[in-house]
Amino acid sequence: MLPAIFGLSGPVLTAEERAFFRDADPAGYILFGRNVVDRAQLRALTDDLRALHGRAQTFICIDQEGGRVARMKPPQWGPYPPQGVFARLYDLAPVSAIEAARANAEALGLDLAEAGITVDCLPLLDVRQPGADDVIGDRALGTEPMRVAALGRAVLDGLARAGVTGVVKHIPGHGRATADSHKALPTVTAEGVDLETDLAPFRALADAKAAMTAHVRFTAWDDSAPATLSARVIGDVVRGAIGFSGLLLSDDLDMEALTGTIPERAARAQAAGCDLALNCWARMDDMIGIAAALAPMSDDSAARLARALEATDIAPVDLAERHGALVARRDALLALVE
Repeated sequence: MLPAIFGLSGPVLTAEERAFFRDADPAGYILFGRNVVDRAQLRALTDDLRALHGRAQTFICIDQEGGRVARMKPPQWGPYPPQGVFARLYDLAPVSAIEAARANAEALGLDLAEAGITVDCLPLLDVRQPGADDVIGDRALGTEPMRVAALGRAVLDGLARAGVTGVVKHIPGHGRATADSHKALPTVTAEGVDLETDLAPFRALADAKAAMTAHVRFTAWDDSAPATLSARVIGDVVRGAIGFSGLLLSDDLDMEALTGTIPERAARAQAAGCDLALNCWARMDDMIGIAAALAPMSDDSAARLARALEATDIAPVDLAERHGALVARRDALLALVE
């Protein structure tokens, strides 16, 4: 199995994609708005991806956060609020905020499971800091580490109740970056106790099954490379100080925070300690290059991938009644902050 996650060009597999994916055997796939039309089409697409490899539990992920980051949209799927609303509710009623975040995540997870999606790139554990770039903004669960951890745990639990694995991001923290890593490499110069603030939520949720790296350079740990490409950060900080032992994905290798060709970036991410290289944009030349550049998946990475997928459950039936009750519960709780 190739230690890569690939994107798809459209709502159905092309003949070229089908042949390449069958031969390359990537660990998984990531879906975007260009891959989503309606419920029947999306389930047919994910069923097709599973059938390619004969694996009932296939890593098929999406960025479905709510708010401005949502690939599955109304009217086919209901709207979900940005994650920041749960932080606002936490100011008034922490227990209610945790319950609302859990109900929201479970409802969202049921949408994904019904569509055949097994993994959601959620929750963000980035601690929002004053003066940071708004790329995180209202996607964050707050400005205080233990609040972020409590709400993040609720999101992971809600997704798990729906049979979906959550991916915590962006480890070891994107909350104080003053640039958008989609466009440039952010550099964080904070040290010591300040960085402990960033690490705290990830440390509290170190038992999460999967995490995504930050394309952020931390001068206190490695002033020559962003976390995604730094063996020092992944080894000493992510696996060491944080204690994370789950499946580690790179963030999207196409982002402009990174330099070099896309295959070179994939090889560097793997060498630094990422289990899977994430490439989102479905450019066949890049995907072929990545397949040639990566070493075979290690036994440790394969075991982490299996653990990340072991509890995923692709829903076979209509879940409207259960979903409706969860949304009603969430909305009743969020009404406290309106």
